[in-house]
Amino acid sequence: MSLDLEAIERIKRVKYLYCEAIDRCDLALLETILTEDFSADYQGGSYRLQARGRAEFLAAIKAAFHPDFVGCHAVQHPIIDVHGDGTASGRWRLVDYAMSLRDDNLTTIGAATYVDDYALVDGAWKLRRSAYTRIYERVFNEPNPAITFHILGSLAR
Repeated sequence: MSLDLEAIERIKRVKYLYCEAIDRCDLALLETILTEDFSADYQGGSYRLQARGRAEFLAAIKAAFHPDFVGCHAVQHPIIDVHGDGTASGRWRLVDYAMSLRDDNLTTIGAATYVDDYALVDGAWKLRRSAYTRIYERVFNEPNPAITFHILGSLAR
């Protein structure tokens, strides 16, 4: 078996940047790592986010990740296959935490497996498609979250 380790490491970096950009609602960063025809399909027990095209996805993220939102997405255990034709596929385990301070501190914790497709565009790996279905999800109200700081609440938007 032969592995393209450089491509795998570059793809890992794209996914890590994706998680960072989501949690910070850094739309400029997201735009640089998504293909123009990017699509997403994220299905939880209490929601489903579907987007076709980078612009539609960025608009959905801008609406969801606002100053009254706390989120943290962590991915691990990458399984990445580079196909040799400028494409790759990957699976990642996601563990995440999200809280809406607008909705009585509605909190979601859970896990999922991302299934992603990547494309080499002008020498850079970009995320082309991303999907997950939850492994588990727990949604509850946290009456006194005692949040002393959160990044989206501190950013001027």
